[in-house]
Amino acid sequence: MKVERVFLLVLFMLMTIPVEVFSAKEKVAYPGGKHSLVRVMLVDKKGTPYRLSKPEKFLSSQSIERRKRQGISIDSTDLPITPAYLETIRKQGLEIVCMSKWNNSVLVKCVSDNDIEQLKQLPFVRNAKKIFNAPDSFVIPKRNEMKEVEYKEDSIENKEHGVAHQQIEIMNGIKLHDAGFKGKGKLIAILDGGFMNVDCIPAFKNVQIVGTKDFAMPRSSNVYSELDHGTMVLSTMATKMPNIYIGTAPEASYLLIRTETGATESMAEEDYWAAGVEYADSVGADIINSSLGYTTFDDKKTSHIYADLDGKTALISRTASMLAGKGIILVNSAGNSGNGTWKKIGVPADAFDILSVGAVTKNKVNTVFSSVGPSADGRVKPDVMACGNACSVIRGDGKLGKANGTSFASPLTCGMVACLWQALPDKTALEIMDIVRRSAHQYNVPDNIFGYGIPDFWKAYQGE
Repeated sequence: MKVERVFLLVLFMLMTIPVEVFSAKEKVAYPGGKHSLVRVMLVDKKGTPYRLSKPEKFLSSQSIERRKRQGISIDSTDLPITPAYLETIRKQGLEIVCMSKWNNSVLVKCVSDNDIEQLKQLPFVRNAKKIFNAPDSFVIPKRNEMKEVEYKEDSIENKEHGVAHQQIEIMNGIKLHDAGFKGKGKLIAILDGGFMNVDCIPAFKNVQIVGTKDFAMPRSSNVYSELDHGTMVLSTMATKMPNIYIGTAPEASYLLIRTETGATESMAEEDYWAAGVEYADSVGADIINSSLGYTTFDDKKTSHIYADLDGKTALISRTASMLAGKGIILVNSAGNSGNGTWKKIGVPADAFDILSVGAVTKNKVNTVFSSVGPSADGRVKPDVMACGNACSVIRGDGKLGKANGTSFASPLTCGMVACLWQALPDKTALEIMDIVRRSAHQYNVPDNIFGYGIPDFWKAYQGE
């Protein structure tokens, strides 16, 4: 792993993983042998057997109902990719890794340049771009068994939220909890690189996890055996241990989706992400937390430049910009490049109609690492700020610890968004995000460091 990479998962793992979580690293052959991943853009959806008049054939009742509540029509982007096109690609002897119906794109595994040329010749293919080359081998961490953990009441805070009190209080979220709004009835999807030991850590025994899904390559047999970045992210929202640790949305339900791999860094992870959010939409998620962001890839020719950060150039950002139009709120970390050479946000934090979140200390001062705006087309970024310094988290070994990064500012905000939406159920995704921005402490004088500022969720609730 290279320190200069700005994708958030690797950086945060370097900053926060205790050495006892992993044993010695082992280098193994990359699964599937030598191959490339090719993003194939299709020309249309002609011949699809699906109809907009029968959305129940491709969307869950929860997803359909979410759109109805917000007055959102189901459109052609919701239609699945034409099955005949997919079958033709498979008949070429090629493997489809994942797909995006919103972008009408397919990620295909190719073992030779000839495979790519064959794809380009298909009449329904608009273009085909190689975005990943498999390495010969890669290093995988081997996880040790989790040790028995004893949680003790926090004698310093002496408050119901325990060690999490201050990081919630910064956003004036305790009052919203005390009023009875803790995310009940909201489904939050978390896109991350793994959720190590969530299935056996005592702190998560009461968390409502409705399912898991893996879109990243190489596929994992168990998302609970992968990186613990998602474990820490989940803990900031879902933990429910009175007087020890209570997260920002302890009564919400959670869908855990792996779209990130720590082994390599490539543009293909944008395709995994797109597939992940579309899956979250299809099963009825209300809110998505994505503590992920991209600028630099192993293949430097595919890396983004600042001009790309316009909310529509990167596939991941185009996808993110569509979420509010499906009735979903995306909360995304701004990035950790503030004290590096890049400095700016990454993708998809540049997207339209999302909440990108930067990091402040518990004294409400911006952290040195929090990425700054604006977007390439001049929009205010980040949108809001939350605690991202010395955040209380539960690590993959089950122990309470501290972690830094906009990776944690994002889910802290996401959980409070779920509580606010529970309190204001008739509002649309766009309206809730606007209310959050308007509650922030410098809404009238936004800048490129704080955006609109630190939101006040009690103010946001009372203002309605």
